[in-house]
Amino acid sequence: MLFPAALLLAAVLSGCGFDRTDVPPANYYYLNPEKDLSAIGKVAFVELDNDSSYPQISAEVTEALFQALQKKQVFGLTAIRQKTPSWRSLQLDLDSTYTLEQLCAIRKSLSCDAVLTGTVTEYQPYPHMVIGLRLKLIDLTDGQLLWALEQIWDTADKVTERRIKSYFRRQMRSGFAPLREQLVTISSLKFIKFVVYEVAETFQSQSDDPGRIIFNIEGW
Repeated sequence: MLFPAALLLAAVLSGCGFDRTDVPPANYYYLNPEKDLSAIGKVAFVELDNDSSYPQISAEVTEALFQALQKKQVFGLTAIRQKTPSWRSLQLDLDSTYTLEQLCAIRKSLSCDAVLTGTVTEYQPYPHMVIGLRLKLIDLTDGQLLWALEQIWDTADKVTERRIKSYFRRQMRSGFAPLREQLVTISSLKFIKFVVYEVAETFQSQSDDPGRIIFNIEGW
């Protein structure tokens, strides 16, 4: 008969134990502890701004993140292009702090309860793939920050490498995982899907996450 310690060792050696490469998704985000995202009726997701030198990347990340958030089903979601007349007429700066009058105008014009905006702060393609995002979700009823995230994903970073491995262990669960892990580091579409998956995983109801502040949100 195997003793408990021996059983644990056998499980680990057989691949059925705890995987030390399994790490949680992005941790650098803020979730308002006094708000429940699942209580939001409808969120307008405005096409991301772009600070990189690659014009198409903001549209690609916006579309991928929209799909990832839809799968989470935390709240209702509608996509708003920056060229949409209803958004252009508001003449708002994505990085600004909105007044109560502006919040009311957004809510009326877009018919939503909250607005998700942000920027692709950085992008580099293969062979050194990097994506940086700065995002925020604002409650249009009182102007409070519901959620925010600022992070850079760099394929040359060891932490990002471990996250990619964890992503495929959770999502793919097949013998081809190592090959697909390599594809993430050379395919922009695969890398974007990995990044937006991590972002979407930070959208939780209050019961799932009591709220965390990992970075300074002053100025959001």
